[in-house]
Amino acid sequence: MSVRRSLLYAGLTFSLASLAFSLGSWTAQRSMQEQLADNDARLIALQHEVARGILETREAQAGPSGTDGRRQPEVVTASGSGQSALVDEIKRQLQSEMGLMPVRLLRERRESFVELNAVDNFGKTSYGTAGYLGNGYFITVKHGVIALDDASEGREARRIVSVKIRYRGRDVAARVVDSGDAQVEVHSGDWAIIRVRENLDLPALRIDTSYGYEFAEPIFRLGNDYSKGIILGTGYVGQRTSNGLVTCLTDGHPGVSGGGVLNQEGDLVGIPIGRMQGDYRFSFILPVRAEMFRKVPGLIETATAAD
Repeated sequence: MSVRRSLLYAGLTFSLASLAFSLGSWTAQRSMQEQLADNDARLIALQHEVARGILETREAQAGPSGTDGRRQPEVVTASGSGQSALVDEIKRQLQSEMGLMPVRLLRERRESFVELNAVDNFGKTSYGTAGYLGNGYFITVKHGVIALDDASEGREARRIVSVKIRYRGRDVAARVVDSGDAQVEVHSGDWAIIRVRENLDLPALRIDTSYGYEFAEPIFRLGNDYSKGIILGTGYVGQRTSNGLVTCLTDGHPGVSGGGVLNQEGDLVGIPIGRMQGDYRFSFILPVRAEMFRKVPGLIETATAAD
């Protein structure tokens, strides 16, 4: 009898557990569906609000027409240039409100970044990212192409003996032509300029040295994430640090150092150079400045003109 009762209790317990699990899964799924529906509703409401605002602005700006001096209502046609212009304007407004960048522009900018590999005198390979500046020049991090490690007692100092970029499936040798004054990683002088002799068919980045890094402003990061290729990451500006860097709420995975931090216009405004110790969600950005391009012919003048 006791065995039968134990089996009954066990079966009842299992049934209750299964019911609780099913109920929990159903509740979680319903909650997720409600959240997605709420997000869709907010997006639709924002679209309507932006469209209404644009129409009201146009109507307010429209002058009188005809001979009687009365203002004619603006008509938005169902097709043609009027609708196309309105849709484009709504898209621009939505991108600005939601901190987005056009997908086409992101794809173009992605082509400006390459994988970077360096080998030291101990045979160890490290990987990172480099951004193309034109005429064979790239910007990256100093610690990716110059060893910053202190020599241990009784051991040879570490040196980088080979630097290569990955271009269309093959490795191309590069050399360091300039670098900052960093002696440690995650430092305001942790930058370097490298160059290859080969002609490369890559789009050159636009530089903006005047970007303000306002708190919570959206930014876009492109880098060789975990050496899996150039991958996009998005995030928001945090705060400036005492050593001239900027914190950012975006992934700081290995390999993205030396990549690009872009603003909403697709301009290069910084390079990721490190992350918070033990937390990949917070990374450090080094804002670009004219000094970094002093040995890249014509680029300082271009960046200054853009300012």
